[in-house]
Amino acid sequence: MTSDLRTSDGADASSTATTAGARAHARAQHGRTAEHMRHIPATAAPAPPEGIPAERLVWSEAVAPGGYTAAVLARGTRIRLTDVHGDACAHVLLHRADATHERLNVADTVKVPWQAYLGKGHPLLSGFGRVLATVVADTSGHHDALAGTTTRDGNDAKYGASAPQSATPAGRELLLLAALKNGMAQRDLVPSVSFFQGVRVDADGVLQWRGSAGPGTTVDLLLHVDTIVSLANTAHLLDPRPQFTCSTLHLHAWPAATELDLLSAGELIGPLGPEHRQAIANTDADLAARGAL
Repeated sequence: MTSDLRTSDGADASSTATTAGARAHARAQHGRTAEHMRHIPATAAPAPPEGIPAERLVWSEAVAPGGYTAAVLARGTRIRLTDVHGDACAHVLLHRADATHERLNVADTVKVPWQAYLGKGHPLLSGFGRVLATVVADTSGHHDALAGTTTRDGNDAKYGASAPQSATPAGRELLLLAALKNGMAQRDLVPSVSFFQGVRVDADGVLQWRGSAGPGTTVDLLLHVDTIVSLANTAHLLDPRPQFTCSTLHLHAWPAATELDLLSAGELIGPLGPEHRQAIANTDADLAARGAL
């Protein structure tokens, strides 16, 4: 009896048993697309956001359930996150690209604007009183800046595994991989925010999971500085479902620097609160001092 040994894409395994065969097989994959991948160049995105020509894109990716990604993006870039099927959960960290010690500070992000719940108009702040990004569009409304992401111990206890290569990866483990790829380390992993799985605080101060707003919802972030964006797409910490539940997340980004001036002038999403305006002023003053504005 003979066995039919094939690679995951159907190729005869014997054809890859030699260096020449493996090289030929690898080259044959060039140009093929998969369900979950980064599109390079981004202009080759198979389904750009409505109203955004593909030739404008600088980042396009479909992140698998349990996957992670990272990108270094310029000031004035607009990023759209899309919860394709309704069970994505985008755990996001932001680090300033030219000074990674300046990073998302969740405490200030909820404290300074006097709002614990993320949504359109919310600034994502660093610990220096500066704004790294602003949420400029939101069709979901189901987000979380309170619970953080999942951990190795938590996932081991709930699902029996937490490693990045497992079927139930912890968000912190995935974000660490993203950090390492950009010259950072464990100490750079601060609390993250998450989009598409909502959390609210009840009258007794208990965090209550609200789940998703459904498939097809989007969130747009506008970057105020050159930023390392790290993202893990994995189940939410408070998700009560016993099985690991997560679905595909789409990412698209394009230059939108002119929108920064519109935002500051109150013409993009309406008037900003005084704390938001001050954070933008702090950011612009720092960029001017560095000769970057």
